[in-house]
Amino acid sequence: MGDPATRDQAGELAIVLHAHLPYVRSSEPGSLEEDWYFQALQECYLPLLAVLEAAAQDPRQQARLTLGLSPTLLSLLADRQLNARFLPWLVTRQQLLEEAPAEHAAAAAHLGEQLHQVEELWLEIQGQLVPRFRRLQEQGVLDLITCGATHGYLPLLREVPEAVRAQLLTAVREHERQLGERPLGIWLPECAYYEGLDRQLLEAGLRYSLLDSHGLLHALPRPRYGVFAPICSPAGVAFFGRDGNATLPVWSAREGYPGDGAYREFHRDMGWELPDDQLAALGIPSRRPLGLKLHRVTSQGCPLDRKQPYAPEAAARRVQEHASAYLQGRAEELQQLAVSMEPAPLLVAPFDAELFGHWWFEGPQFLAALFQQAASTGVRLVTLREVLQRPRPLQVCRPSPSSWGQGGYHDYWLNESNDWVIPEWQRASRAMVRRVNRGVASPAQRDLLTQAGRELLLAQSSDWSFILRAGTTTELARERIQRHLDRFWRLLDAIDNGTSLPEQWLQAVQREDGLFPQLNAADWVSRNASPAIET
Repeated sequence: MGDPATRDQAGELAIVLHAHLPYVRSSEPGSLEEDWYFQALQECYLPLLAVLEAAAQDPRQQARLTLGLSPTLLSLLADRQLNARFLPWLVTRQQLLEEAPAEHAAAAAHLGEQLHQVEELWLEIQGQLVPRFRRLQEQGVLDLITCGATHGYLPLLREVPEAVRAQLLTAVREHERQLGERPLGIWLPECAYYEGLDRQLLEAGLRYSLLDSHGLLHALPRPRYGVFAPICSPAGVAFFGRDGNATLPVWSAREGYPGDGAYREFHRDMGWELPDDQLAALGIPSRRPLGLKLHRVTSQGCPLDRKQPYAPEAAARRVQEHASAYLQGRAEELQQLAVSMEPAPLLVAPFDAELFGHWWFEGPQFLAALFQQAASTGVRLVTLREVLQRPRPLQVCRPSPSSWGQGGYHDYWLNESNDWVIPEWQRASRAMVRRVNRGVASPAQRDLLTQAGRELLLAQSSDWSFILRAGTTTELARERIQRHLDRFWRLLDAIDNGTSLPEQWLQAVQREDGLFPQLNAADWVSRNASPAIET
């Protein structure tokens, strides 16, 4: 009975991380957007790499993870000019940390050591994370999957199917360019699915994805095993469903581990407390979070001004305790499921990767503890690709339209704060399709059309819609959308009407928005049209 590979196990747990940032490349060093990227490097991506590489070297550990690397994040990770500014950014934080009050000496010393370790790893890998992630995939530790090219919210782009296709094909092409092989899996942006999207995925060569729990539970017919086994869509794409019990303890600041009083407080930062002149002297142009946090959560509901100093040793003990409790909870869940399931049950726990290190500072150490402790609990860690490589039939079901996040459907990305952008996307997408179908008259026009494709994709990023709805840095989000749309229309006008473009303007646009070097305008060709653009 059951799969021989898992017969002696309680069952399997697939942890899936989605690493993504919007394309925050800025022509202005020291920008807020650049800070977002550098903080993610320092707190999340580099610590995650260190944890995975350490676990991979220890045969006693179960190091298995499905990791989505979005194409925009891959573009940032490969940008040598941008990454050349990371070490000076780290040095500035180290200098500011020297100003920490005496009562925070232990927290400051701990953070200083973390910054030093990040610096050493960065120098060791010569600022190149992507080859190291690629090697972990070759070792079987990682299953690397992709995302939409710019994290476009696909259900809101579906009115122009070519827009969805361009998001998918550009993503597949960029993933293969940087990681050496075509991806088989995809983290759909915001886990958002609409009926028929599976056909588009299959045409792009993508064979599996994951949805929030109701994407499977409301499928037709209802899946026999709920979210505890993958299903197969009518087009032949496998879908996994999120298990709420396996995710709530990790992501919830209110009900889960990150809200524990011993862990580092996210919202109190030296960037809000240091004098303006001190920040300006180090080239920080405006007040902002600096990633220099020296307080602990203390207790639920504790006001920020009453937070107590962070105690690293106490937090480290809680990490071990919480990892043990999490695995024990998953073992009990799996044992209960195994009573009524013929195949070994599978728990899928998807998270934003930035939770681990950025939002929850101790998150990477929690993952390290999971790798260390899993073997002794009867919980087997697996990747999604590993599950699908077994000769096990999947139930055929039609996944339900859904997304993850607040509301579970589309209202977070379609509401009074951001709905104005959707007709703008549609108008620009239709114009792109018409222009591609007509073709271009010269290599110069082809280059302009390729850049127009980049600008259209960048304008479609769901991150800006999310920010508009959340009400944070809304002016930045609105400006980003308008900037890319304005550039798109200006480029199309130059092709259609011969309007001249200042050479400096065009060079600046191509330099600042120079991602996706293999972007192919032919991705926007209509199905019923003969391609006028070479593929």
